[in-house]
Amino acid sequence: MHRTRIKFCGITRAEDALAAVAHGVDAIGMVLTRKSPRSIAPLQAREIRRALPPFVAAVVLFMDDEPGFIADAIATAQPDLLQFHGRETLDECLRYEVPYLKAIAMDGGDAQAQMREHTAVVGFVFDAHAPGGQGGSGRVFDWSRIPQALSRPLILAGGLSPANVGEAIANVAPFAVDVSSGIESTPGIKDAAKMRAFVAAVRAADGARG
Repeated sequence: MHRTRIKFCGITRAEDALAAVAHGVDAIGMVLTRKSPRSIAPLQAREIRRALPPFVAAVVLFMDDEPGFIADAIATAQPDLLQFHGRETLDECLRYEVPYLKAIAMDGGDAQAQMREHTAVVGFVFDAHAPGGQGGSGRVFDWSRIPQALSRPLILAGGLSPANVGEAIANVAPFAVDVSSGIESTPGIKDAAKMRAFVAAVRAADGARG
């Protein structure tokens, strides 16, 4: 059976990270860009990262932040992966020597043009925001607009929830799904029942795919 990987993003508390781990989530995302309402300090990210068991990836998210801030944050948090949500170039993403994901803005953005430069990326995160905008809006985009035959793993984000993630997996067959607002009670605070329901819906969709 194909297993869709799961990333819970916008984690701000160690207890939410550990609850996610208990449900079998593969990656924890922490937002370090100060532009986001879910932003946490690098020291907080380090404490959450240290609470994670082996084989659960810690991902930190930036968006057009200053290189000095990014470098210091990486040194403090020691993430497994970086995720860039802005207009960062290939060279800007590679300079930190940590594997990275690149968000593709699907609200009015040219997906192919955004992807073309990032030849060293380890995965593309397709999200519903406009170019220059932020993720975590809770909006869904038209999944049929995702380019076919991608050269890197497809990570689907944008308005996912326990109610629609099964449909998303059936239609898109992504390598992974990435959720933030769809499992929250308030921005940055995760809801235990929604987290559990989201993972259950993903596993049910995987079972239906066979």
